[in-house]
Amino acid sequence: MEFELNLMENLIELHFRLANFRYCHEPYQAFTILDPKTRKIHKATVIDRILHRAVYRKLYPTFDPTFITDSFSCRKGKGTHKALDRFRAVAWIASHNHRRTIWVLKCDIRKFFASVDHATLIHILDQQLDDKLIVNLLSTIVESFHVEPGKGLPLGNITSQLFANIYMNEFDQFVKHGLGFKHYIRYADDFVFLSQDRRELQDVLSVVTMFLQQNLHLSLHPNKVKLRTFASGVDFLGWVHFPDHRVLRSTTKRRMWARLSQIPSQPVIQSYLGLLSHGNSRKLISEIENRVR
Repeated sequence: MEFELNLMENLIELHFRLANFRYCHEPYQAFTILDPKTRKIHKATVIDRILHRAVYRKLYPTFDPTFITDSFSCRKGKGTHKALDRFRAVAWIASHNHRRTIWVLKCDIRKFFASVDHATLIHILDQQLDDKLIVNLLSTIVESFHVEPGKGLPLGNITSQLFANIYMNEFDQFVKHGLGFKHYIRYADDFVFLSQDRRELQDVLSVVTMFLQQNLHLSLHPNKVKLRTFASGVDFLGWVHFPDHRVLRSTTKRRMWARLSQIPSQPVIQSYLGLLSHGNSRKLISEIENRVR
């Protein structure tokens, strides 16, 4: 509201700073949320967020076409539900219509946003963009925040979503074109490989672990690397997937009941009913409807 009281003057001031190379990113305001685990959010000032939005609007159309089809996080026309449907479709293809046993290797990057290496990200941006002034501006945004010197992206920036996809696109391209691996899906820092050959996935795990460490300075979460058959149930993006159905993850279910007990409002109820419509949850839907009558 304060910014809008003098909107034109403030925008002209931002333009003046950019045009005269006097722009400096201001400090962030930090706060903590529970979503469902504790996360620290860093909120930029209004003027910095306006710049972030402008940068995002210009860069997204440039970078999005370079991303692989099976990358689903923070992209137009993608999202969690599209990733779930694609996982089911790829499992169907890889298993020859569920006539053969397939294995799924699920991985998660440890503290992804906190671990993004600034120098590596800026180098990737420099390789992709011809305009060095734009790269310098992006460097200012990247280096405006750190968890430790030279590392980390803030969870509150819209630019962080795009930077994360640009960063992980290096990995996606390696998997798809370097390894030639067909059945691979990524959503943010969660990704899965599907194959009929268990040993192939064990070999892939060692190769991608090395690539992430050496090229992107990232490491896999040791407790979240799982290799199991699809028929035994694969936990991916909040659902446990089986060949003929998927059910809500137990922790998600417990969180849902706790929230409905605290806030039994219609918007919250409808939100969960919408979520449950994407899986085999007829019994849960009936329980919710019975509780709120």
